[in-house]
Amino acid sequence: MQSVFRTSTSLLLAACFAVSASFTSAATDEGQSTAFQMSVAESTSAGSGLAEFYRNNGFEPVWVGDTPEHAARRAALIRALANVEMHGLPASRYDVQSLISKMQDAKSVRDLGQIEAELSRVFLNYARDVQSGALRPSQIDPGLVRTVNRLPAEEHLNAVLASKDGAYIQQLAPQTRQYRALMKQKMALESLIAKGGWGSTVPVDKLELGDSGPNVIRLRNRLVSLGYMKPTASPTFDKTLLSAVKDFQRDHGLEPDGVAGQGTITELNRPASDRLKAVLVALERERWLPRERGERHILVNQADFSAKIVDDGRVTFETRAVIGKNTHDRRSPEFSDEMEHMVINPSWYVPRSIITKEYLPKLRANPNAVGHIEITDRRGRQVNRGAVDFTQFTAKNFPFAMRQPPSKSNALGLVKFMFPNKHNIYLHDTPQKSLFAREVRAFSHGCIRLAQPFEFAYALLARQEEDPKAFFHRILSTGKETKVNLDKPVPVHLIYRTAYIGPKGEVQYRRDVYDRDRKIWEALQKAGVVLPDVQG
Repeated sequence: MQSVFRTSTSLLLAACFAVSASFTSAATDEGQSTAFQMSVAESTSAGSGLAEFYRNNGFEPVWVGDTPEHAARRAALIRALANVEMHGLPASRYDVQSLISKMQDAKSVRDLGQIEAELSRVFLNYARDVQSGALRPSQIDPGLVRTVNRLPAEEHLNAVLASKDGAYIQQLAPQTRQYRALMKQKMALESLIAKGGWGSTVPVDKLELGDSGPNVIRLRNRLVSLGYMKPTASPTFDKTLLSAVKDFQRDHGLEPDGVAGQGTITELNRPASDRLKAVLVALERERWLPRERGERHILVNQADFSAKIVDDGRVTFETRAVIGKNTHDRRSPEFSDEMEHMVINPSWYVPRSIITKEYLPKLRANPNAVGHIEITDRRGRQVNRGAVDFTQFTAKNFPFAMRQPPSKSNALGLVKFMFPNKHNIYLHDTPQKSLFAREVRAFSHGCIRLAQPFEFAYALLARQEEDPKAFFHRILSTGKETKVNLDKPVPVHLIYRTAYIGPKGEVQYRRDVYDRDRKIWEALQKAGVVLPDVQG
């Protein structure tokens, strides 16, 4: 990468001087200026945003002018394009060498107009890719319903004109700690892969404290190469190895029991190239997120089965979560919204899909089935089950709604947290507490269940109530369904990250439970992202 960058820089300087000289010789001639404008106009297609920008800008050059500012913009752009692979973006998409050749070969004002338009076109592609992602999430997986903000061409180009020395180009990528740390991990993995990876794998077996033999040695060697312990020749599964296994398990979303069973060894044996793919996907996912996350925000990482409250970049509350079951109609979607209120002692208004797919067949067989749920008509009046022939109804013509009143056995538990959205997704309590002890927690119909919903509520209410716990329980004790507004809405980001950086800078990896990252990686490959030749 460094050698490519040095080559590009030397070519860039020559190209910049060539363009400056060409423009200087042409700028004094009014006819030549008109020819330049016509060339730019012909080279910018209607509807791209470029044509409108140049009309509004009087066809003044952004890139090929003869001033130091123009030269600085050109240099900043070419430098950024030469470094796209640092971001996990496909270098072939921008063809920086072709741009440099065209700049060097420019012989006429018409050539300059074409180069001006081409530089703007490539800049816009780069700006949108590095700022908002090279892929369109909705085209990859139906669960990727995230809206990605992509700035119009005129806004990007005006920002370049307003910035000094092309500084705007340098600031396009996400300026988050997570993004910078992921880039660092990408480089570390690429270096590791070039050296052959992590070495020999471990035979799938169950290894635990007190065991000894060649497989224990292989386990120890693998953990040494992964950086979890210092080299040692001991053939015994001792306490040092036990601690290393637990650390590895924690960093990979596994139950830290210290037993190297099938699940743990499977994760241990994953090659560095698999981890690099996860990091490249994570970089793309980070580009999809809103630029402003919120000083206080809620972060639900589905792949980690966790929900966190983040204040000024620091996690101040965290709890285990259950996400949607891994079936086509239950997987939790990914999007961002704002939490507006919570409901204490909520009723569960059964979604139409659950009524028709799960409950109607039971009611046809037995009108008294699911007796803990009320059946109501269009006016909200409770229906006498004994007076209804449910066998006459289908999923299309079933005329009733269903509601479970507030109670400890309510499917939503005793509190739900609302960020109204068209996907009907929210966070809530649950009576099924045992599910939080599972390692893989994908069991819901799509909403996010919280292991510590009361504590989550206290944390949210702490900014508006002097005694949030007493306030919460005073309402809870009434048994009545009560809406509590948040004085200030809190942004909610439902994400899915199989590679991320923990609060202490440690790299965390998770399993691709919904198979979404595999699809994203395949799309990145099609776009031109490549792995190093040597994989380990």
